[in-house]
Amino acid sequence: MGDNNLIRRRSFLRLSSTAALAGIAGRIGYGQNPGGLQEVDELIRKVGTFPRRKLGYSGREVSVMIGAGDMAPQLVEAGIICGMNYWHKANRWMSTGAPDIIVKNRDAHYCQVTVDRAGLDHYQGHFDEEEHYRFVKEAVQKTRLGYFDDMQLHYGYHNTSELKDDRSFIRAFERLKKEGLVKHLCLSQHSYEGSPRVKNGQSAAEILTAVIEDGLYEHAQFMYSYDGDTDLDKFMELARSKSFGTIAMKTARGIGRMRQDQSLMATLPEGTSPHNAMVRWLTTRTKLDAAVIRVRNMEEFVETYSGAGRELRKEDQQVLDKMIAVADTTACRLCGKCQSHCPQHIPITDILRFERYAMDDHDWMRASSLYAGLPTKGDSCISCGTCIEHCPMHLRIPDKLAKAHILMS
Repeated sequence: MGDNNLIRRRSFLRLSSTAALAGIAGRIGYGQNPGGLQEVDELIRKVGTFPRRKLGYSGREVSVMIGAGDMAPQLVEAGIICGMNYWHKANRWMSTGAPDIIVKNRDAHYCQVTVDRAGLDHYQGHFDEEEHYRFVKEAVQKTRLGYFDDMQLHYGYHNTSELKDDRSFIRAFERLKKEGLVKHLCLSQHSYEGSPRVKNGQSAAEILTAVIEDGLYEHAQFMYSYDGDTDLDKFMELARSKSFGTIAMKTARGIGRMRQDQSLMATLPEGTSPHNAMVRWLTTRTKLDAAVIRVRNMEEFVETYSGAGRELRKEDQQVLDKMIAVADTTACRLCGKCQSHCPQHIPITDILRFERYAMDDHDWMRASSLYAGLPTKGDSCISCGTCIEHCPMHLRIPDKLAKAHILMS
């Protein structure tokens, strides 16, 4: 890696005192001995400086790897050392206050507040201008951030008609912007195509295309994995031409369970890993501006983020080919094309998304809690096979629903 792609300690010292850096080294687990600063240099050498790209028409430059408010404190600080400057779900810091390292250098960071629908959940909930307004004002105060750079609509719209007909969320944003509490409007868009829980649900690509045409939102997050998606690829072409920002989420389809398969891992070329190959592909072979990818510890931080902006090598492509072959028989793409054809009205996409939380993120509590809230569960499947006929991968969905029910019940 060239010197231009590194944050050397001497550069970092121009921004922080030696004592502050030593404090960070200790908190990220590299300050246990007098060689702590050398260990920070080692972290930087392995990961490097994250490339930055313009996000949306405002031209803000953000790191290609996006941070999150639910990251462990030591990972936040390691991210900052490597140039991470955008924080998804910064409202997660409401209970503790935002990290001092961000508060004290506030203008160097872009912090996003994520706002849910009012009411039950993102299926049955509704937009409420006053509630959205109050929530953001409270979040500004409790996080100590002073303002949020981005106000994000969590889960997005059910269909294009809702986008056009209900402007409550946008009105709340406009009020907050006048008060200097938010600056930019964005959304994370799920697919509701065929959902039995939403009337006239549409795909993420359809809704996001309408969002661009509407002209009010500046960027969006959406599910996009290492095997690509034809409809979303077309959307990203349009987004790039319109200076609309794009951030991938839920990218690691099936990777968590792959890493536990020692026989599979043994076949990968030396010096490669699934997460690293995925990040190389996402940040160099797509039209994405950035991606938010969950990491749980420093080992995963280095393994995953060290691929950011790096060339996709021949051996990395070999890893991706193996990953796609495995995932296409084990992990749902969450496209939703099967859902409307289920005679039992089972929320297939939801169930298999929750399965990802359990199997890939190892977040069993979250998966079980979300599954418990579903009105119809996997054990309602009658194994008619209609879903398989409409699955692009012909995944054995009835078998997966049965296993998911046992796993998360």
